[in-house]
Amino acid sequence: MLRVKAGDLDKMGLLFERYNRPLFAFFYHMTHKKHVSEDLVQNVFYRMLKYRQAFRGDGEFRTWMYALARNVLHDLPKTDRRQEATNWSELADEMDGGTPADEHFDQQQQTEFLHRTLEALAPEQREILILSRFQELKYEEIGRILEISEGAVKTRVHRALAELKKKFFTNERR
Repeated sequence: MLRVKAGDLDKMGLLFERYNRPLFAFFYHMTHKKHVSEDLVQNVFYRMLKYRQAFRGDGEFRTWMYALARNVLHDLPKTDRRQEATNWSELADEMDGGTPADEHFDQQQQTEFLHRTLEALAPEQREILILSRFQELKYEEIGRILEISEGAVKTRVHRALAELKKKFFTNERR
């Protein structure tokens, strides 16, 4: 990103290749709409170019990128954030860039049930779990993105996981 900031705009293609799938996965987990997620990814890369001078380079690029992604998501009208029914197995290739990890039917059902349970969480809880577990960001990075302390991130992740576990096992019995 420092090269893009310095005027080497060809490097933007490399950033896109490296980060478009993780961004798509983040947006898809938050909106559950493929076309909206694709548009949001494009919007993030547009903003990267537009605000490239704001990138200082003193922190990790991913932190800055996800801060932009959160801003793009918050700019999205609430009607576009509504959840739709999700077929997670169809989107596994798109989000992960490989074959679906759950090739056995039972595992696939459990995975889809887990994702439905994740969708039932409050948006703030879902977001922090997506950033920490799916996007594999460090708590320190998440703290910078959310503008909270690392300790607050740990607390929120713990609470979100507890709520997810509670909902998962409560709904599983039904």
